[in-house]
Amino acid sequence: MTKITFGLICGMAFGLFAVLIMIPMPESDKRKKSEAMIGAFIERFMIGFLIPNVDLGGNYIISGLIISSTFSLSTAIITRAYLPILVIGTLGGLIIGVVSNLIIK
Repeated sequence: MTKITFGLICGMAFGLFAVLIMIPMPESDKRKKSEAMIGAFIERFMIGFLIPNVDLGGNYIISGLIISSTFSLSTAIITRAYLPILVIGTLGGLIIGVVSNLIIK
C-alpha cells in the first residue's frame, strides 16, 4: 500500500469519525450545522492524509502530534471549543501516527 493510499484511508476514516460525533450536536440553524460538519470533515481528512505523507524528520507519532495539534488549534481558537477539538484532534493524530509507524516501512 502506498503512502498516498494509506493517507486517503486515514483521512476518510478520521473525517467520517468527526462528522459522526457531530450528528447529535444541537443546533437551531441546519445550515450552520452542515457547514460545521463539512469544515470538520475537511480538517480531519487533511490531518489523516498528511500524517503518513509528510516527513518531519522524526517518526510518524511525532509528526502526527505536531500536525494534528496545529490544525486543531486554529479551529479551537475560532470556535472557542478548545477541549473537545484539541483532544479529539490530538488523539486522532496520535492514533494515525502509531498506525503509520506500524504500516509504513
